[in-house]
Amino acid sequence: MITGSRKSPRPKVTPVQVDGRRRIARILRTHALPANTNAYTLFNMAAPTGAQDAVLKPSDPVPEGAVPVVGLDFDKFAGRNITAAEMVESMTNMGFQATSVGQAAQIINGMVNDSRRCIKWQFTNHGQQREWRDEETGQGTTIFLGYTSNLISSGLRETLRWLVQHKHVSAIVTTAGGVEEDFIKCLAPTYLGSFSTAGASLRAKGMNRIGNLVVPNSNYCAFEDWVVPIFDKMLEEQEASKDTEEPINWTPSKMINRLGKEINDERSVYYWAWKNDIPVFCPALTDGSLGDMLYFHTFKASPLQLRVDIVEDIRKINTIAVRAKRAGMIILGGGIVKHHIANACLMRNGAESAVIINTANEFDGSDAGARPDEAVSWGKIKVDGDSVKVYAEATVVFPLIVASTFAKVA
Repeated sequence: MITGSRKSPRPKVTPVQVDGRRRIARILRTHALPANTNAYTLFNMAAPTGAQDAVLKPSDPVPEGAVPVVGLDFDKFAGRNITAAEMVESMTNMGFQATSVGQAAQIINGMVNDSRRCIKWQFTNHGQQREWRDEETGQGTTIFLGYTSNLISSGLRETLRWLVQHKHVSAIVTTAGGVEEDFIKCLAPTYLGSFSTAGASLRAKGMNRIGNLVVPNSNYCAFEDWVVPIFDKMLEEQEASKDTEEPINWTPSKMINRLGKEINDERSVYYWAWKNDIPVFCPALTDGSLGDMLYFHTFKASPLQLRVDIVEDIRKINTIAVRAKRAGMIILGGGIVKHHIANACLMRNGAESAVIINTANEFDGSDAGARPDEAVSWGKIKVDGDSVKVYAEATVVFPLIVASTFAKVA
């Protein structure tokens, strides 16, 4: 017998239903709707709350001093030509690699015009040189310039020569090709070619390709004719000095200095390095045509041998770094030129400033690809130093940077 009745259990409300009811309530509050509007219509008149919350997530306040992204406004230069310095300065707030180019110019200007210390302004025929000077000693920033051989093969050579000619750098590190190609260009030109020219075709014609540049093999023959007699003289001087109080000990930097003197050509980077007493270090001097010439010379001069001491040079470059009151690195490319400078600066617990320009990435753990912060971990750039890596091909950006720094008339 049935003595009473039970009520049916109340159905559970799903999250979707809860969300729907909220949306309906919100629509009713904010819209004037016809009386016959049904729940289905109401439900479809508003976006899902979860989606809205995800898309319209509120932001924290923007930090004080945040820099807005602003590009180059050509209207500001209407009626006149824009200068390279103005262009680079305008690039600073563009973002991506344009910002890195602008930062590179700022850091280099900081190397030669550090407002935190005593500044000496010197006017020359080449414009206003911005020179940092230590208050006590008068010593300026020691700027190490490094570049790979392909950049001397390219037209960037003239920019590098200008920096050395006008004493804007303190020491240079390069590769064997970075030395020999400068001298070879004084003997015969390098030509524009194409990246796509077939290697087999060029080889048959005695032409050597460097990217989209072409060097006739006859240029290297001319180099041999020029350099071997100098090696003969150097060997003669070495042997004659053996039993004296000051025996001659050739090093890569001494050899490059001697070749710079012998070339006697103002188009040469190393002529000006010799003229201005700027040391040029090349720890891999034998890795190129110079090495070929030295190899052949060992047979020509046998049993005598021209000796080249790299240990004396490592002491010399490290000593320059240790004695620097302030050190800056400008490195174009990677490999040995990058690491040799950075390792010298390790001897003083890092450089204060560093600008690195190359196209290498860090995913393979290479030194060329490493960002400046990796060098900080090794003590090669100071913890509080200024540094930037520009991911770009140096022939494109470095002339712009030089135009807005060293070559700028303030």
